[in-house]
Amino acid sequence: MTASTASRSHELTVVEVITETPDAVSLVLTAAHDARDQFTYQAGQFLTLRIPAHGGAVSRCYSLSSSPAADEHLKVTVKRTAGGLASNWLCDHAEAGMTLESLTPAGAFTVRPADSELVFVAAGSGITPVISMIRAELLQSGRRVTLVYANRDRESVIFDAELAELLAAHADRLTVAHWLESESSLPTPAGLRSLLPSTPAADTAAYLCGPAAFMDVAAAALHDAGVACEHVHREVFVSLTTDAFAAPEPATRSAAASDAVTATVEIDGDTHEISWPKSEVLLDTLLSRGIDAPYACREGNCGACAYTLREGQVSMRINDTLDDYELGIGVRLACQSIPESDYLTAVFDR
Repeated sequence: MTASTASRSHELTVVEVITETPDAVSLVLTAAHDARDQFTYQAGQFLTLRIPAHGGAVSRCYSLSSSPAADEHLKVTVKRTAGGLASNWLCDHAEAGMTLESLTPAGAFTVRPADSELVFVAAGSGITPVISMIRAELLQSGRRVTLVYANRDRESVIFDAELAELLAAHADRLTVAHWLESESSLPTPAGLRSLLPSTPAADTAAYLCGPAAFMDVAAAALHDAGVACEHVHREVFVSLTTDAFAAPEPATRSAAASDAVTATVEIDGDTHEISWPKSEVLLDTLLSRGIDAPYACREGNCGACAYTLREGQVSMRINDTLDDYELGIGVRLACQSIPESDYLTAVFDR
């Protein structure tokens, strides 16, 4: 771990490596005792890991497949991808006792508290955040849960045995339907629609995770089923192109006071009053002042820098991760936010 990232990252120890399928493994991880409070998380969030691949290192985000409601340790599940530096290295070389550098949990792909009935539609490794969310819901709420899970074939089904156990234990509340391309070809809107609840409740919410084309097909099926588009939430898979663990470059700007606004920013219980240049994104302003704000990709893709805008207005240069619901309750990305008001209040509470 470098000194430049010591305040943002921690070493996690691999406790166990579990073979899930011929192409997927789960890494059971634990933080040092004095860092465990930093790794509390919500079902659906992810870790950003630094993977020592091919003589260097790459940063990758992996959804937590463990459940905060049931599991003592963290767990991420990695599916091998063709040409993938990190996934192949982990599938081939991860072993108990090794350590991996990790940022703290992040992400806004979490179940909304107002939802009454839940539908999850996943494909391949898209099951990783979904299994965490399903387990948490079955343990902590009384809501009905439907899962539609697509894969190439039965051998590719990650968590097959665990899903069967959950179904047996919660048959009155959980429905699981598998779509296998080996039997039914590629998923279609009509095909997926046949696996969804016949008459979803008016406030049914759906959570989608998988390749973009698959989520488009799933969204069309949900629309045909009568699920409102504002109740359909997507998790976007993005491969980081930057080093999430590198020290931020020092700011070079020197904005005049007339070109800046005033912002109150709360992070980890500490409140900061800052002058925020109108041409600079919030994350750069915070980092240039030595304020330890959370981030990973700095590209508007991962959601690690999400915060809640309590007062004022901002515009975002790029948004590839927040949906209409999140935007509606004030969630914004610090790495993309440009101020549009003279005074703003932002709270990093995601």
